[in-house]
Amino acid sequence: MHRPDTMDSETPEFDIVIAGGGMIGTSLALALAPLGMRIAVVEAVARRSAQQPSFDDRSTALSRSTQRMFEAMDLWGDVRAASTPIDHIHVSDKGRFGFSHIDAEEQGVEALGYVVINRVLGDVLQSRLDEFSSVQQFCPARIESVSLGPEGVLATMDAGDGKIGLRSKLLVAADGANSTVRDMMGISAQRRNYDQRAIVGNLLTEKPVLNRAYERFTSQGPLAILPIADERAGFVWTVAEHDADRVLGLTDSDFIAELQSAFGLRLGKFSRVGARAGYPLVLSKAVRLTATRSVLVGNAAHGLHPVSAQGFNLGMRDVAALCDCILDSRKARAAGVDPDPGSDDVLQRYADWRRSDQKKLVRFTDSLVRLFGSKRAGTRTLRNIGMLGFDLVPGVRSVFAKHTMGLAGELPRLSRGVPIQ
Repeated sequence: MHRPDTMDSETPEFDIVIAGGGMIGTSLALALAPLGMRIAVVEAVARRSAQQPSFDDRSTALSRSTQRMFEAMDLWGDVRAASTPIDHIHVSDKGRFGFSHIDAEEQGVEALGYVVINRVLGDVLQSRLDEFSSVQQFCPARIESVSLGPEGVLATMDAGDGKIGLRSKLLVAADGANSTVRDMMGISAQRRNYDQRAIVGNLLTEKPVLNRAYERFTSQGPLAILPIADERAGFVWTVAEHDADRVLGLTDSDFIAELQSAFGLRLGKFSRVGARAGYPLVLSKAVRLTATRSVLVGNAAHGLHPVSAQGFNLGMRDVAALCDCILDSRKARAAGVDPDPGSDDVLQRYADWRRSDQKKLVRFTDSLVRLFGSKRAGTRTLRNIGMLGFDLVPGVRSVFAKHTMGLAGELPRLSRGVPIQ
């Protein structure tokens, strides 16, 4: 650990240092940039590197609350142009009679969400971030140690040409589920391996997807088919870890045949599958969200199974809540109080606000994995009764849809579409 007094008086000073320049870290910097704060973003992997995990060819489903955030940040026009709307969600269980659905028109919204390729969304976010002179980007650079003190933070990073110290009032860990900065803050995380791997890619379908998303539960895990650009469909196929290497190694024709068998013929025959990649699935939960002058957002705070497609959206609500807490601290200046984004009051309010939403979604996602992963006959019967009830019991679908769209509970300004300034 480096002590704050080991750096000379020329050590650059910022209001906030964000560790992690992926989609969540970049979105946080963009959300705060209009406030004129001095912000540093430190990202370890070069933006265009093939090893950059945040901006690859995976697809991300954007919830209604995330859409509102991008609207408030004046980004939605560019994001919308690169996205495909989801008008209908169909959920089924392979080999069973039960199914359920959610429809945008029934919920009174233009779309239940939108699907965008991570790489494309990354281009939109990065292009806008480059416009803000108040945000300094260090990439590639890696934070190697931090010193947290009552008056401020010193983060020491390696930018390839020597050590550089960054002083700030607040340090934000947005560097993913395997966050090293979280460890430096002294915050541990609970982890459970699902022994599953998500295989992702895209393909052509015989029948048009027509802005519909499908979630099909199979014996190995859930299979999602999502509408994406150019009339293709993205897929997220969860397979058992012990079978993942075999599935990834299949020829295109054999892979399509197995994927088709898992999904069925609701969209006709599949063809022309693109490049495939696999990602291990792990549930991770930080034991707490804050330390002295430091805070966790996104996957550094919670890593979810993709079954509910809510990981990124939950992280964006972290961003929105933290922005609200920081903005309110700045407004206290009118009462003669110096604004301090890393004060105990700001961090405590953020932790109290986010704890319920995070726990609820972690529990919901994990319960889905367990419920639909069970092979017990009684459990499978209850699943089908539950899905039929989901469609038939008044009000159940609307409540579920509100949570899926990220519109439940106390919403921060950005999640309501209100700009911060």
